Amino acid sequence: MDELDRSLIALLRGNARMNVADLAHKLGVSRGTVTNRIRKLEDSQVIVGYTVKLRPEAEPDRIRAWMGVLVEGNQSRQVVVALLGEPGVSSLHDTNGRWDLLAELEARSMAELAQVLERVRLVSGIRGTETNIHLTTYR
Repeated sequence: MDELDRSLIALLRGNARMNVADLAHKLGVSRGTVTNRIRKLEDSQVIVGYTVKLRPEAEPDRIRAWMGVLVEGNQSRQVVVALLGEPGVSSLHDTNGRWDLLAELEARSMAELAQVLERVRLVSGIRGTETNIHLTTYR
């Protein structure tokens, strides 16, 4: 990946629906170059998909939470696989510091969140967790 690829990705992060002509204009390259770069980034799995970001207020009933996960010994791979298979885990991050992993959780109700937490606690290889409910996003 070179600087052009990084600039292209930055523009797509800001607006994944930006058309090829606008991307080419902003990058100072041809539309064909942009199309080829996007295809290569997709083929090499650098870009794995496109999504819609909603303001938290757009889904007022959606409950979001962050869970710090402490992994037992050298069982990180098994725990990651199990958490990626959990439908209540919307994203999973490897971290440094107090927690080995940081999971973003989503649920439609507190009862559903409790079920997600119960399933996660049963995952073999997890030594401990701490969950914080997401209240407000400022930026």
